[in-house]
Amino acid sequence: MPNGSLDKFIHDGDSLTYRQLGWEALYQIAVGIARGLEYLHRGCNTRILHFDIKPHNILLNENFFPKISDFGLAKLCPQKDSIISLVGARGTTGYIAPEVFSRNFGEVSHKSDVYSYGMMILEMAGGRKNISVEVDRTSEIYFPHWIYKRLELDEELGLHGIMDDESHVSARKMILVGLWCIQTDPSHRPSMSRVVEMLEGTAEPLQIPPKPFLSSPSRAPLDSSTTHVITL
Repeated sequence: MPNGSLDKFIHDGDSLTYRQLGWEALYQIAVGIARGLEYLHRGCNTRILHFDIKPHNILLNENFFPKISDFGLAKLCPQKDSIISLVGARGTTGYIAPEVFSRNFGEVSHKSDVYSYGMMILEMAGGRKNISVEVDRTSEIYFPHWIYKRLELDEELGLHGIMDDESHVSARKMILVGLWCIQTDPSHRPSMSRVVEMLEGTAEPLQIPPKPFLSSPSRAPLDSSTTHVITL
């Protein structure tokens, strides 16, 4: 794909290839990925669970239309039954649904992809990894909790590039959908079909979901291999 992977457009860091996208472009990419996942979950004769949805695996064509790539960890299952058994966890730390690494949180299903999608669009909205040791205050390390508090208190979102009401609406919608997608209980997450409806719908405002149960990490420095670890 001419524009490479999504990560270089949402993670600033020290990357020489970083390029900031506008909110309309980010929003359309989020919708496109949701439609792609909806097709994998419902449009195929055999349901496909990806298990590694993350910015690195979203490729962008010349018009910034997203393409889901890297199906090396994918699993097939019948359309009528999306609950599957896994031996060990699979996926990338930071995007893995809680039930994938501990069955105490529920059954592994298509809702596990929904969780990964939610973590990814929260990164898109925040312009940084969900867990960052580079922020100034401990309360801001875990972006989902930081942004949830702002929504709860009806504060300004405090995100980059929000210049008008349209950008604010797109940003708020992406954040609310992301927070619904990362609910700890899989049964509380929307399906990808519902996610598409939530993103594209304008009839009714989205409600703020319950706060995700996962706790924020400690302030201790983390290396690149553990950057995304969330303590329970």
